[in-house]
Amino acid sequence: MLSWLLRGRLLLSPVLLTGCLLAGVTGNAQATPGSWSSQIPGLMVAMSDRSSASQNATPPAAANNVESAQLGRIHWQFQYPPGALLNAWLCHPEQCVALAGMRGTTTALAGFAADAPLHFRFALRPGQRPVRVQGLQMIVNYQ
Repeated sequence: MLSWLLRGRLLLSPVLLTGCLLAGVTGNAQATPGSWSSQIPGLMVAMSDRSSASQNATPPAAANNVESAQLGRIHWQFQYPPGALLNAWLCHPEQCVALAGMRGTTTALAGFAADAPLHFRFALRPGQRPVRVQGLQMIVNYQ
């Protein structure tokens, strides 16, 4: 087809030709998957009857198409002293998910809006002394 275009039957500028070719490639494209990560300041967890929430983690302004995307897989990690017993959750405004350990992966929030803030929640188990939780990180995959 390009040779036909160049033989004088139809002359297109290189810019117009490139635009036409790109339109054919991107016209049927679906939402592009992406990811963002966040490090969250540590916090002191001092009560068993009331949970403590971390600061919110939000997608950076440079995250592509996150405003129209849905959550996929979320990787998390945090640290606290050996022997401490805590309950932990990863929370989206619509739901919280119990976390089984100090690091892991979940798809339990898949399908929720990817541009909503996420945060951790922690509560001491009865009889525990206050604990400092630190090294809070998450990697959020969306599409």
